[in-house]
Amino acid sequence: MFRVSGAAIHSAQMTIRIYNTLAREKQALEPVTPGRVGMYVCGPTVYDYAHIGNARPVIVFDVLYRLLRREFGAGNVKYVRNITDVDDKIIAAADESGEEIASITARTTEAFQADMAALGALPPDEEPRATGHIPEMIALTEDLIAKGHAYEADGHVLFDVSSMADYGRLSRHSQDELIAGSRVEVAPYKRNPTDFVLWKPSTGAQPGWDSPWGFGRPGWHLECSAMSEKHLGINFDIHGGGQDLIFPHHENEIAQSICSHGAGTFAKYWMHNGHLQVEGGKMSKSLGDFIAVHDLLKAHHGETIRLAMLMTHYRRPINWTADGLAQAKSQLDGWYGALRAAGEGDADASSALVEALSDDLNTPLAISALHEAAGAVNKSGTTGGAGALQSGAGLLGLLQLDPDDWFKWQPEGTVGLADGDVDALIEERDAARAGRNFTRADEIRDRLAEAGILLEDGAQGTTWKRG
Repeated sequence: MFRVSGAAIHSAQMTIRIYNTLAREKQALEPVTPGRVGMYVCGPTVYDYAHIGNARPVIVFDVLYRLLRREFGAGNVKYVRNITDVDDKIIAAADESGEEIASITARTTEAFQADMAALGALPPDEEPRATGHIPEMIALTEDLIAKGHAYEADGHVLFDVSSMADYGRLSRHSQDELIAGSRVEVAPYKRNPTDFVLWKPSTGAQPGWDSPWGFGRPGWHLECSAMSEKHLGINFDIHGGGQDLIFPHHENEIAQSICSHGAGTFAKYWMHNGHLQVEGGKMSKSLGDFIAVHDLLKAHHGETIRLAMLMTHYRRPINWTADGLAQAKSQLDGWYGALRAAGEGDADASSALVEALSDDLNTPLAISALHEAAGAVNKSGTTGGAGALQSGAGLLGLLQLDPDDWFKWQPEGTVGLADGDVDALIEERDAARAGRNFTRADEIRDRLAEAGILLEDGAQGTTWKRG
């Protein structure tokens, strides 16, 4: 594979500033444990293929993970992203399809992992599954009951929102807004409309576990509190996810964890990416614009999808368009072209790019720095410049292929000349040119052009790419 020959060591640690939703401002990242960072990001509920909106937090926090590893060292960063494999949506999918729940969760988890890898996302350090942490969830629920923050009612255990004086400080909703947001769970056994389920009874074929409150299963919010504590402790640095999770999910995680362990515990910084629309409208299966990552990858390389996502700052809403994908593909073609022309090199990412990412993951500004780096490579043709370009792109999870492999990639189902056929025709053309049979050489070039193959003749020989 095309790689810089060595990773240059950056000289000084740079201050990373991130927007903390809890404080409503950018703050310098000061880890709970100096020199070490723990990050928890809410992962998928595995009942169907991930859609492009699900992919946004994966890509966003993968860039942050890469930046943290660069600044603190890979061994000093622990990234946890969970798998929710017990949930009412999964039960509904099983009821509708007749497929066993275990089969659904295994199949869709594997698909999620494969799709995210194709988007260039590094695997998290830990990927806990909810079903593997039931004892921790039961213990947390028992603790909340013992401390007067939860109660049992009609086979359920509920968190008593009135027991927490500052409930709602993350979302900053009024009491009326909090009540409106809890309408889906209004039930006669609740003391307050805003109280939420920690444990619920399971009946029939529903998945469940024995507990002090009978056979049942955990509430969604409880799962993440238990898993983050198990893998990162009661105090850790960053908790991330989509903006849609601020309320009620993250609000309720805070309530559970702080009421169990005390004020000042749980996550120090809260980061949330903005919403995603498709061609200016809300993504919806009923409108026919629901985009599964699994399907999108058949038509576009993962790096194209990734760059299209990163061209918008993570906190802003993103409008997903065909034009955006085309623009991303064109930019990557230019950068890979610069790498192919210059060859391998060894250099660190530009300070401008690192500074951009360190300022609350300003990926649009970082992309501008990549454009400047590619322009410098094209102007000078130096391998050092190529190394800086690829090193910087690596922080964004881009330019991870050999340039020749990039230009030979084609969408799934494409009918045309195979790579070997193209190479054979180029060899024939080279022989024709050597024999001064320029008519035959031109015929081969024209045939390849009709097949969408573009040739580039240079001092090192002929290279090609699919147009």
